[in-house]
Amino acid sequence: MTELNKLGLAEARDLLRKGETTSVELTKACITAIDGSDALNAYVHKTPEIALERAKAADARLKQGDAPAMCGLPIGIKDVFCTEGVDSQAGSNILKGFKPEYESTVTQNLRDAGAVMLGKLNMDEFAMGSSNESSCYGAAVNPWKRDGDDTPLTPGGSSGGSSAAVAADLCLAATGTDTGGSIRQPAAFTGTVGIKPTYGRCSRWGVVSYASSLDQAGPMTKTVRDAAIMLGAMAGHDPKDSTSADLAVPDFEAMLTGDIRGKKIGLPKEYRVDGMPASIEKLWNEGAEKLKDAGAEIVDISLPHTKYALPAYYVIAPAEASSNLARYDGVRYGQRSTLDAGDGITEMYEKTRAAGFGPETQRRIMVGTYVLSAGFYDAYYNRARRVRTLIKKDFEDAFAAGIDAILAPVTPSPAFGLGDMASADPVEMYLQDVFSVTLNLAGLPGVAVPAGLNSQGLPLGLQLIGKPWEEGDLLNTAYALEQATGFVAKPSKWW
Repeated sequence: MTELNKLGLAEARDLLRKGETTSVELTKACITAIDGSDALNAYVHKTPEIALERAKAADARLKQGDAPAMCGLPIGIKDVFCTEGVDSQAGSNILKGFKPEYESTVTQNLRDAGAVMLGKLNMDEFAMGSSNESSCYGAAVNPWKRDGDDTPLTPGGSSGGSSAAVAADLCLAATGTDTGGSIRQPAAFTGTVGIKPTYGRCSRWGVVSYASSLDQAGPMTKTVRDAAIMLGAMAGHDPKDSTSADLAVPDFEAMLTGDIRGKKIGLPKEYRVDGMPASIEKLWNEGAEKLKDAGAEIVDISLPHTKYALPAYYVIAPAEASSNLARYDGVRYGQRSTLDAGDGITEMYEKTRAAGFGPETQRRIMVGTYVLSAGFYDAYYNRARRVRTLIKKDFEDAFAAGIDAILAPVTPSPAFGLGDMASADPVEMYLQDVFSVTLNLAGLPGVAVPAGLNSQGLPLGLQLIGKPWEEGDLLNTAYALEQATGFVAKPSKWW
């Protein structure tokens, strides 16, 4: 039998139900893999005792025949999800030592479904970043390397620890969050699958907020089938989240037929940007051909306001962040800086925030506070909100014209070296989000699927964008793409 930690959710579930392995065996295999992978810096809070306790409970449920789809399956949890009694820092020093007395709705749903938490995974501070380099724990490292080159690469961000852990088989799957591409871009950089559901499909309660109108939790997995299984367990209406949709959660896995005959797939001309590497353009064209061969109709479409998406996103997201992060003041949460004699409350706020927030978080708070200030609210924030409405309408018009899904690249490049983007100009890093932020602004579902390797042996991904609430149909198209590309490559173990 293959090493148990290398299994996906569907394979492991089937073995558990046949009695050919146990949750404790699966969990121990993952714990052993985690203990030997510190070079990747994927896990930042390991919880082996909790994992084994939950694995034993899952085995008891399996014996009784009371086993939901995720029962007994070991997974990693991004550090942005609050987990009862376990450090939940969102990658920030300002939350050092914070152990919530409650569980986020998504992790509670997974726990109720019998999933086994192996620990908390690295991430960019407050999910602000595209390379996992703004984390207070230091960067997570991509298990993939360029052929013949030992340069450490980014696993993407902000869910970099999640993507690295799934790609390196340190868990069977992991949770991520996506505010502007933070599930899909890391998935593309590591040869894994990641789905950002429709805004409101998964509860945001107990997830440390970055930008509340954009954040959405989703699964990061080894296959599309695994993504369907895990999304079904994570999703659902939550009265504690006012933006949570009161809709039934379909059986996403049952919808994976691979039959996409007659589907119309749109290719947006605005995504053909200057400077796109030839390997990514080639991958995109080949992906379209493969969907056509599977029976889909490929249609060129226009999303005219795409060019305004990135500037609108980098006004709206920091504005919401500056509001959300105002609560971290050294009084109610986390670390308080040491004060000097004579310091008052203002000095306490200043010193605590200066020490607790990293440079990227400080930058976004300041940008957000600026665009919300009295003289600039209309010029920046309200204008960005109007642009957001136009971007949403572009997608609505495309879907109204009969388009079933949209195919596009996920990122403008393969994984880059750690430190490569640490220039004086943060905009270079922000451009990583050029293909991904439109979905968040429009609240749409999107799934990243590994589709090939570049000339240096690094994975490249394609994303499919779907209609609101139609994740099942979107996952089925992704399943057809996955079958057609036949991507099975794994990183060579060096860690």
